[in-house]
Amino acid sequence: MEINYDMKVVKYFIITSLIWALLGMTVGLILAAQLYWPILNFDSEYFQFGRLRPLHTSGVIFGFVVNILMGTSLYIVQRTSRTALFNKSLAWIVYWGWQLVLLLALITLPLGFTSSKEYAELEWPIDILIAVVWVMYAVLFFGTIAIRKVKHIFVANWFFGGFIIVIAMIFIVNNLELPVSATKSYSVYAGTQDAIVQWWWGHNAVGFLLTAGIIGMNYYFIPKAAERPIYSYRLSIVHFWGLVGFYTWAGTHHLIYSSVPDWLQNLGIVMSLLLWLPSWGGAYNSLMTLLSNKEKLKNDYVMLFFLSAVIYYALATFEGPLLAIRWFNMIAHNTQWIIGHVHSAALGWVAMSGFAVFYYFIPRLWGHEEMWSRRLVKWHFWFAHIGIAIYAVSLWIAGIGQGYMWLKQNDDGSLMYSFVDSMNFVAPWMLARFIGGAFFVIGVILMIYNLYRTLSLPEKNTVITEEGKAYAK
Repeated sequence: MEINYDMKVVKYFIITSLIWALLGMTVGLILAAQLYWPILNFDSEYFQFGRLRPLHTSGVIFGFVVNILMGTSLYIVQRTSRTALFNKSLAWIVYWGWQLVLLLALITLPLGFTSSKEYAELEWPIDILIAVVWVMYAVLFFGTIAIRKVKHIFVANWFFGGFIIVIAMIFIVNNLELPVSATKSYSVYAGTQDAIVQWWWGHNAVGFLLTAGIIGMNYYFIPKAAERPIYSYRLSIVHFWGLVGFYTWAGTHHLIYSSVPDWLQNLGIVMSLLLWLPSWGGAYNSLMTLLSNKEKLKNDYVMLFFLSAVIYYALATFEGPLLAIRWFNMIAHNTQWIIGHVHSAALGWVAMSGFAVFYYFIPRLWGHEEMWSRRLVKWHFWFAHIGIAIYAVSLWIAGIGQGYMWLKQNDDGSLMYSFVDSMNFVAPWMLARFIGGAFFVIGVILMIYNLYRTLSLPEKNTVITEEGKAYAK
């Protein structure tokens, strides 16, 4: 029995994600250059760091990541449920609705229309559009689950379902606001309450968009790339419930040494430490799945991209809880160390997972067995690794130095170093950060060129059968 899966909308999501990956990371590279060469702000209110920074984060998170998660989730839910999408027209409404969100962000953020909340900068009309599109996405995903032809719900769909529900809940609560004009609104929360709600959203945007969603994607594609089943299906379920149980409580570790009540700060610290257990359990599960086919792992750079992503995931989920501990936080908070931590996870875990999926998924989605150039995949792999290493290590060093200089006191209690001294110390590491980012973006350009040449090859005319195999017509 043949199933006519809806693949066209999946293709649109994946290619759009690829485009936003390049755009978002290029803006990030421009920002890194501006931090070392301030003249690159060009004395322009529209091209300065404060306007471009939310464009970078929104482009990467909502452009690159959400598009790839929407595309892969709609593919995976069809294949694992053995049914076409619940409503094909709704799928296209979700696609174009989300692209409208991104277009409006591209216009409004450089113009300075912002709510000033991290990862939630967009103003109230766009927030409403996001909520509406997201709910339609939820209806599409869970509607497809409801009409599945198999009793079992594959674990990837657990993670996708979790990320859809949690993001909807925390985004809507955090963005409750009072409009005063078409382009300006104010949060319904004030002071400390606003900070608590914001980091309940902000940290879980990382936790469920950049973690749970990517994990769901990887739990399907890592076994596919390794040509082996998941190492432990039971451990994957423990991984899911551990993240859901602990992650949503960890956001207040961003507010240590603030006016937030101590018990709430301590709750964030404890939950951050507990996250070690499910995070490393999940990393171990994926690692063992990849290692179950060691022969293929030796020469397959798609598997090596996945392997690198899993290792960076383990490192980031080790460093994150450490940074939540009070004495660690006292040194690191507000320094470049935090930026290094975030980007070692974003570039190492999220982007490397995305690159692996692009390399594995895009050729097969268009009917090709492999990439046009394996050598370019190898070059990209090493450019990405060099870039991450330079980027993260330079910011770790800069951050540790900053933290030390800000805390160091003379015998009379005065600060030993001025703020300018700390900025002078950081300056060369900002140059190193730019160089690392340049390596990483060059790798992305190599990938896009390689994928373009791959899709330019004669396409094999295929159909997907119920058994999940591709046959020539």
